[in-house]
Amino acid sequence: MRLMLVLALIFPGALRAQVPRDTFKLSEIVVTATRLPTSRASVASAVTVISGEQLRSQGIRNVADALRAAPGAAVVQNGSFGAVTSLFLRGGESDYVQVLVDGVAVNGAGGWYDFAGLTTDNVDRIEIVAGPTSVLYGSDAVSGVVQVFTRRGRGSPTVEAGLQGGTYHSVLTDAALRGGDDRADYSFALSRFTTDGSYTFNNNHRNAVASGRVRIAPDERTDATLSLRYGDGVFHYPTDGAGRLDDRNQFTFGNGTTIGLEAGRFLSDRVEARLQLASHEAETGSDDQPDSPGDTLGFYGSESMSHSARRSADLRTNVRLPRGTIATAGAQITYQNARDFSQFSSQFGPLSSQSAFHRLNRGYYVQAMLEPVRRVSLTVGGRLDDNETFGTFATYRVGGSFRWAANSRLRVSIGSGFKEPAFGENFNTGFSTGNPNLRPEQSGSWEVGVEHTAAGIVFLSATYFSQRFRDLVQYTFTPPTPGGPNYFNVAAADASGLEVAGRTALPGGIMFEGSYTYLQTAVTDAGFDTGPDATFVSGERLLRRPASAVSLRATWKPATRGSLGAEARYVGDRADRDFARFPSPRVVLPGYAVLDASGQLDVLASTPGVTIILRLENLLNRRYHEIANFPARGRTVMIGGKAKF
Repeated sequence: MRLMLVLALIFPGALRAQVPRDTFKLSEIVVTATRLPTSRASVASAVTVISGEQLRSQGIRNVADALRAAPGAAVVQNGSFGAVTSLFLRGGESDYVQVLVDGVAVNGAGGWYDFAGLTTDNVDRIEIVAGPTSVLYGSDAVSGVVQVFTRRGRGSPTVEAGLQGGTYHSVLTDAALRGGDDRADYSFALSRFTTDGSYTFNNNHRNAVASGRVRIAPDERTDATLSLRYGDGVFHYPTDGAGRLDDRNQFTFGNGTTIGLEAGRFLSDRVEARLQLASHEAETGSDDQPDSPGDTLGFYGSESMSHSARRSADLRTNVRLPRGTIATAGAQITYQNARDFSQFSSQFGPLSSQSAFHRLNRGYYVQAMLEPVRRVSLTVGGRLDDNETFGTFATYRVGGSFRWAANSRLRVSIGSGFKEPAFGENFNTGFSTGNPNLRPEQSGSWEVGVEHTAAGIVFLSATYFSQRFRDLVQYTFTPPTPGGPNYFNVAAADASGLEVAGRTALPGGIMFEGSYTYLQTAVTDAGFDTGPDATFVSGERLLRRPASAVSLRATWKPATRGSLGAEARYVGDRADRDFARFPSPRVVLPGYAVLDASGQLDVLASTPGVTIILRLENLLNRRYHEIANFPARGRTVMIGGKAKF
């Protein structure tokens, strides 16, 4: 292996005669970084693409698990299946990543997103763009964007049906229908997953997903795509916020509907107009009734319900100018609202609260992609947002790609991003008071990276980045003004690091992939936080961001049917807080290593066909915690099959 890498880098011609079926090219097409189908060799941002074929061959069902191996990404989950799952990208906060499903933003107001219910059902690919991308996507795209693309149908109508079962009495059933041609295609899928969970009681989880995509292209100048995703889930959990087992009947529930319609038409050979209409609605809630008739002390029962909606319209024009230049100008209007209701039973009598919030945002953006000289690509963009709560805010992005050889390039970019305050931070009343004068949280970032492909079988990349986060919103129990707001823009932090990724494809269908991330974070202004048990401590690391992470994967796809794969991941130590003690001290969670394996065997490779599927997670049954006091799942096995007709 090492010899092959050295030969590929120094003497690429020596391996040309041995080029295997799987090769890598810098000309891979990506969309999220520019909102245009663009050659990766022209994109200045660091982009990671995870194909649907990879996801299916590895048996990965949740998008969060797919992101674990991505450079710069840190995924943490509160324990078992269905528990709250957060993504920290390049050291940013967990609400600093905008999540898109076929171009539709699914974040809640203020940026937060729970990856627990986002599955890989019917997924064509996942694109991760690291670094601030607010110029194109507005709020929440502070440290990056994750976009999930639904599969297209191709060829004659095909039906798939699958059944898997495994550890913790887990059962997965799924079905799909796909087909189409260049003029029209369709793709529909259904799935249902149930499990008893890894805790010994009250840990049941159910998740059902329906997804679809229909595309029509009545002529060469016109296309329209309608996408839909609906998810519905219930999660029972026996723990309190400190990880203690203390409840036998509490649970959360929720459903979400995502609809996107995008249509485009070339008004001339050089001018294209595109319109996107997007809607995402979510209903979530929790229920915790008394554990027994005698449970009547303190706060012994609660119910809550929340409904949120985000609707947007985006109109943009792409103009293709001479010398490969593409100029984009667009306008976006976004309306968000939320309604919340909660009630509590207590020994002091019943308590209840309700609230309703909304806000409107208008965004105007421009972007120019140009090639002033051969092998040089530049991207320049700017955006102005006009929000009815915080007023106007401007962001920018400038980047360049410089190819000094056919298979080598240097990337440089600099830019800014922002995140609007959450509704509660702006408008809360009652137990806390919102601050309508909050500014957006913001970031400034720069990065430099190199990429190289050797002999078509080795791909290497390295990126150094630096980010500064400012105006972070914090809560204080004691407002500076009695009776005044509890939320202020007071904290700040820095994050910088190195991301390295590589792949090599060898004869015989063997592929090796790997990534390494080194991350430094530091609080530069603790704001209101004081004491060693604070969330923000000046000079200390940000919580739950590992200092280092390594991922290595080997895959074998023989000329015959099927594939075998194994992935080893190491996550370094992380700072966290132990909420089982009061006051809650900062602790350091030790690093951990996990080994996963997967395999597929095509019993019948034609159509109709049958495929046997196996996935093993945490194969060595390591005990570790991604969050203090919440143990991760032990060895998990899923086995089953899929039939295609």
